[in-house]
Amino acid sequence: MQTTDAGAGPALVVRSFRACLASVTQTPEADLPADAGDFATLVGRWRSWLAGHGAGLVPIAGAERFSWPGYWIAVLDTADPAAARAAVVMFGTPAGVVFSPDDPRLLGSAAATLPVVAGYVVASLDAELRAAPPATPQRGVVEAVAIAQHATGPVELVPSARAHAGRGLEGDRYAAGAGTFTPRTAGGRGYDLTLIDAGVLDVLSLPGGTGLAYALARRNIVTRGIDVASLVGRRFRIGDVECLGQRPCEPCAHLEKLASPGVLRALIHRGGLRADILTDGLIARGDSIETID
Repeated sequence: MQTTDAGAGPALVVRSFRACLASVTQTPEADLPADAGDFATLVGRWRSWLAGHGAGLVPIAGAERFSWPGYWIAVLDTADPAAARAAVVMFGTPAGVVFSPDDPRLLGSAAATLPVVAGYVVASLDAELRAAPPATPQRGVVEAVAIAQHATGPVELVPSARAHAGRGLEGDRYAAGAGTFTPRTAGGRGYDLTLIDAGVLDVLSLPGGTGLAYALARRNIVTRGIDVASLVGRRFRIGDVECLGQRPCEPCAHLEKLASPGVLRALIHRGGLRADILTDGLIARGDSIETID
């Protein structure tokens, strides 16, 4: 982490936190309050400013252990009294750094490896869950089928795989109950199958100008021609296999570690879909994908 004189810590954390807050809220930094004051004083000013926009700044208890598939701001410290505190933006479960205004070398670092001493979430003051817009029919094809036998093992592209209802694809770590995110207790939803759009991967540009091979995305089904984000809460069919979309499959620090630097940030809100398998059957490359309801 960048270091400064011992007295510069508060100035650095104020400057970096303001930059992080601007990034999370997609607001020009110049629009955020910047009056002189210590960090605690300015947190109060930023809360008032956010309240005027229908949001709040919520402190996180146990921030060093916090993860969720959304943005949050972490304040970092060091054991060296001459090192300044600074703020970074985190994302994912497990969380990783996706924006670091003062030290780009931290990008992609897992929260578990960093000296997180505080955290904040920008949250809406209105908890109403608004109804989704009317669903439209969707149709696409299976571009690739992928499985990995072990939680952190290599992913293999295969011509086809047998789907087992409530379990996953035969030969895959989640069907065996051995995936990194396999629930410890029965009844978990959205762990049978993961999907991602080939169009996203085809144009993905990572640091150094590299792309991301289909297998490195570590999703079971690579699709083409269908908006996988629109399948949340909907039943759909892959070949003869019925599935139910559960939630977005957001990227995380675990994927960044296994795939390639920059993947976490590049796939935010484009990481695909988590789904349940409702019926047994075979899923093969070239199969149609279509919504049922």
